[in-house]
Amino acid sequence: MAVVYVWDCRTVDCYPTDGNYTDVVYRVHWRVTGTSDQRDPEGEFYTATSIDIQTISTSDLSNFTPFADLTNSDVVAWTKAAMGSAQVTEIETGIQSTINNEINPSSVTLTVKD
Repeated sequence: MAVVYVWDCRTVDCYPTDGNYTDVVYRVHWRVTGTSDQRDPEGEFYTATSIDIQTISTSDLSNFTPFADLTNSDVVAWTKAAMGSAQVTEIETGIQSTINNEINPSSVTLTVKD
């Protein structure tokens, strides 16, 4: 089974000004959605999502990108770099585990009749 991960890092918190720069991103509200290539009984692909925030260092603005020029890809790269590869892997592995548990649950909840 393959899972495709989509990182959404489009919502950010910015300092209105930081030195000579405006709208300086310092925190990212990220969402990672994993979608399996397997379908559930209703025909939908299995998916799972993880959401959190990540602080981005603003100590070196020598490669500053104006807010109007930022793309999701730029901010995803910053977010992953700030997290480090181990945390990125942990997030994606957690999503994979959630999908695996949806496909092959180790427990189910049932209701007893009256």
